[in-house]
Amino acid sequence: MRILLAEDDVPLGNALVSGLRHLGYAVDWVCDGRHAIQALADTPYSAAVIDWNLPRASGPDIIASLRRRGDATPALLLTARDAIDDRVAGLDCGADDYVVKPVQLEELAARMRALLRRAAGSSAPVLEVGPLRLDPTLHAVSLAGAPVALSAREYALLEVLAARPGRAWSRAQLEQALYGWGEEIASNAVEVHVHHLRRKLGPGWIRTLRGVGYALYPPAADAPA
Repeated sequence: MRILLAEDDVPLGNALVSGLRHLGYAVDWVCDGRHAIQALADTPYSAAVIDWNLPRASGPDIIASLRRRGDATPALLLTARDAIDDRVAGLDCGADDYVVKPVQLEELAARMRALLRRAAGSSAPVLEVGPLRLDPTLHAVSLAGAPVALSAREYALLEVLAARPGRAWSRAQLEQALYGWGEEIASNAVEVHVHHLRRKLGPGWIRTLRGVGYALYPPAADAPA
């Protein structure tokens, strides 16, 4: 899943980018509030992690601009402010959650997983589609109780599809979800990952909807009309 990080503290930004990418996220990083607003307008992100004190536009201003245009992208506010009034102001601007600095990657990742679950309409800590089970905390996949070994990119693709079973994703949408700025994308990258997933999961799980894209279904399920 693709995340926007808006943080002007360079050492912290480098650490968060490295940590989040290690956890399997595609991360775009900006150091300026206006750049964050533009990035959120141009790119569909799964979530945004936004520092309160940014040059040219504050975190609350960025999130408020999102909500004014009806964008429900999950937004987590990073702040050194821990007074109750500041927490209330951050949430009232439209933030879904906040993390008080100094930031611990484990807590940030856990809160992001919670935001992503709620955005997908689920409160469960694991994703289940029929006998297919994904654990986002461990990046572990099992099928009918048997573990399935996936590469990081294969897991990321499967997680996107499993978050909304039955939804069709175009190749362009999947590329946007899986790759950040500056990453080279082979012209057939999505097709290769889908091929590997089909081989590992078995036939019927990932369907090609001609002229539309790919969708995940349990093999016994009927595709929607």
